[in-house]
Amino acid sequence: MPCRASMPGSRCSLARCWWCWRVAWVAFSDRGRMKMDAELLHHPAIWLILGGIVMGFLRGAPRVLLSLSLPLAAAWLLWQMPEGIYGGVPFLDYTLDVLRVDRLGRLFALVFVLALFVGSVYAMGQRSRLEVPAAFVYGGAAVGAVLAGDWITLFLFWELMAIGSTLVIWAGGREAYPAAMRYLMVHLFGGVVFMAGITAHLVGGGSLRIEPLALEGVAHWLILAGVLINAGAFPFWSWIPDAYPRASWSGMVFLSAFTTKTAVYVLMRGFPGAEVLIPIGLLMAGYGLIYALIENTARRVLAYAIINQVGFMIAGIGIGTEMALNGVAAHAFAHIVYKALLLMAIGAVIVQTGKRDCTDLGGLARQMPVTTGFAIFGALAMSAPLTAGFITKSLVLQAAADAHLTWVWLAMMVIAAGVFLAAGLKVVVFVFFGESRDLDAEEAPPSQRWGMRLLALTSLAVGCYPPLLYDLLPYPLDYQPYTGSHVVFQLQLLLATTVVFFLLRGHLVKMLGSLIDIDWFYRTLGPRWVKVMVYGVSIEIREVVLVLMRGIANVLGSLRRHYGTRGVLARTWPSGSMVMWVALLLMMYLALFYLA
Repeated sequence: MPCRASMPGSRCSLARCWWCWRVAWVAFSDRGRMKMDAELLHHPAIWLILGGIVMGFLRGAPRVLLSLSLPLAAAWLLWQMPEGIYGGVPFLDYTLDVLRVDRLGRLFALVFVLALFVGSVYAMGQRSRLEVPAAFVYGGAAVGAVLAGDWITLFLFWELMAIGSTLVIWAGGREAYPAAMRYLMVHLFGGVVFMAGITAHLVGGGSLRIEPLALEGVAHWLILAGVLINAGAFPFWSWIPDAYPRASWSGMVFLSAFTTKTAVYVLMRGFPGAEVLIPIGLLMAGYGLIYALIENTARRVLAYAIINQVGFMIAGIGIGTEMALNGVAAHAFAHIVYKALLLMAIGAVIVQTGKRDCTDLGGLARQMPVTTGFAIFGALAMSAPLTAGFITKSLVLQAAADAHLTWVWLAMMVIAAGVFLAAGLKVVVFVFFGESRDLDAEEAPPSQRWGMRLLALTSLAVGCYPPLLYDLLPYPLDYQPYTGSHVVFQLQLLLATTVVFFLLRGHLVKMLGSLIDIDWFYRTLGPRWVKVMVYGVSIEIREVVLVLMRGIANVLGSLRRHYGTRGVLARTWPSGSMVMWVALLLMMYLALFYLA
């Protein structure tokens, strides 16, 4: 039966017209021009992103229920989906591999989903209507990026991540607006560089599928540069401490999990074994460590520590062996867990006290004992035995030793000890055990404690039983982290670091402050330079305008004197005067005529 709209005097109601529903189904099915594989319905990223959009229209219990059920459903989809490439979508002359499931992508997607779930538990008390929905769009885009099988799909999710993360920062309030815009500008610039590299790669005959690149040509270097901008590499690392701490008490938990780790994943896919990544990573790690030691604001300390640990991972990618890549993937998992735990503890402190600087905090262990315990565990989870950090960092260190990279191994050891001192001991001691400031604080609410509890249990479970994580790694692994020598050496390193911290504690207090970072050039110097230039140009323009106005005024004055109502030419002239002037003009004309 044809559509009723084709009959005289009838109109189609799509909701009741079987014919139109059939036409729409055929148009979007495999038989239509817009072929969409039904396997895409199993894509976890699509459900997370759509769920985030729907969440923006929900309130109360339905919103909380959706925010908790979606990550669990996405985890189930990831776990039961066989490895392979799904959802071939035609695009121009290409076929996009929108969904590629393998061990590496599944591991990153699972930890992203875990971060979304635990972050949603922690943020149950968040009053912002924007933050959690934006976080799901952001996290869903990150899941889509690590499951993308081609460069175009990766780029689309990459840009959606930038939008979602900007909204998460924006939800932090008016103070966060400028930082959110700076963050967006940096990532849009990185996206342009990334897109230029992908375009040049494809035009040059490169494969659309994401495969290791040889860094032979401008296209590959542009792709690398675009990814490193998202990773927070030099000279674009300052966007992390600039923007992340401006987010709300729960927003930074989401931000710490996705952007930089997605960049680490893409580097693992595209540039494993690229030796240039070793100095880049070590430079990032050293920079992050120095700034974390000096910084006073607690969450900025943890932001610099993110740069430090991402640099550690990038150096591991540069080593490029299977052991190193396993270590990087494992440490990305562990870092998301323990960093989120520390950020949750500090976020709870901010909610209770309204203070952010280490020098304004102290003595909170008595008032917030549970939060203090989780903060201590988060610091230990960086590298202490029986925690996730211990079994993951050791893989990268072992890879450096196996590759006979002695100086790299030594630098990584210093980095591991230094970040424990700066982001672990310093933050915990100064915030929870420092001099009491008589702050009016209470223990964190149940939702925040449950978020911290889940992360602590995750780190403890992985640390006590490494196969839980090792079995998910991309390459077969035969490594035993709990040998006597390794455990004793690590305990000695942590003990020595603790002793050094307490010996230098007084000096660290005097050093606390904020150093000028690279963002100073575009946050302070840039606007000042523009102001000077614009002000200088405006002075010159004003002088020109004044000269022109004076000239116009003189002309108008002269015209007024001659042609005004009281001007010379406006007077009443007698007839004799007019005859005399006509005679004079005639005589001048005749004289010129005959003389010429």
